[in-house]
Amino acid sequence: MPGPRAMRTSESGPTPVGGMMGATDAASYVPRSKALDLNDIDWTAVPRHPLPPEAVRTLRYMQDIESHTIVYARELLGTRAIDDPDVATFLACWFYEETHHGRALARFLDAAGHDVVVRARSCQSWAQWAEERAIRMVARAWPDFVAVHMTWGAINELMTLTGYQRLSALAGHPVLTALLDRIVLDESRHFAFYYGQAQRRLARPGAARVARLLVDRFWAPVGTGVQPTEETHALGRYLLTGPDGLAAARRIDAAIRRLPGFADVALTEAWVRHELGPAAGDDGGLAPRGLHVVPHGSH
Repeated sequence: MPGPRAMRTSESGPTPVGGMMGATDAASYVPRSKALDLNDIDWTAVPRHPLPPEAVRTLRYMQDIESHTIVYARELLGTRAIDDPDVATFLACWFYEETHHGRALARFLDAAGHDVVVRARSCQSWAQWAEERAIRMVARAWPDFVAVHMTWGAINELMTLTGYQRLSALAGHPVLTALLDRIVLDESRHFAFYYGQAQRRLARPGAARVARLLVDRFWAPVGTGVQPTEETHALGRYLLTGPDGLAAARRIDAAIRRLPGFADVALTEAWVRHELGPAAGDDGGLAPRGLHVVPHGSH
């Protein structure tokens, strides 16, 4: 569960707690940026509490993706995102903080007796190489490229912090909960920055239309293309299915629908239903009336 100052979301959109939504510029963000404080985490207590196999699998996925931030940063360094002083400064802080998240999750897994995913981060598949160059081409050709990056970041950060909240609730491991509470605070600040920047940039003429087109066509959950498809599906089944999981997916979508041009976007819930099918489970009657859920990539 998130700490008391974490970003909460509801069906009406994101709700700032502790002034987090104000940190949408470097001057507000930098003073809060620091390495994750692990001083009072009792690592010796980790093996004394059971950890479900599904939680271990999810943690290994999340740790790998947090550690993969260096690759995401490399992709952005070749775009006009770094021409904006606020965005460039934020990305430096974001990379630093996400790196510490990966290290903290690795330490937890080690204390619990589990290994982490080991990969050569410098190696790229042909598809990854092509994607990176396509991103650079779009960034060079479109002056408002940063709008889609901020939107994409807001979606992924909100999905990440929601995933950590769900993992904490499902695993029921007190040390893991203490650790994830701290990570959620960081992810909430990341989301606040991305979301605030996206709101402002999507208001520019034409920006929302192009950003929406790209998100509708290419968005997929965090880690897609890095982890095997079956691992992404396993994470989705564990965190986002059943009444509580689907409710969490809808909270993510409801927040993103507050952005300009995204009022009817179908993201997380659509992905769960399209990719996982019957595994999504009963929605408990919570499906929003009148919303047409469109599978990813079908717009």
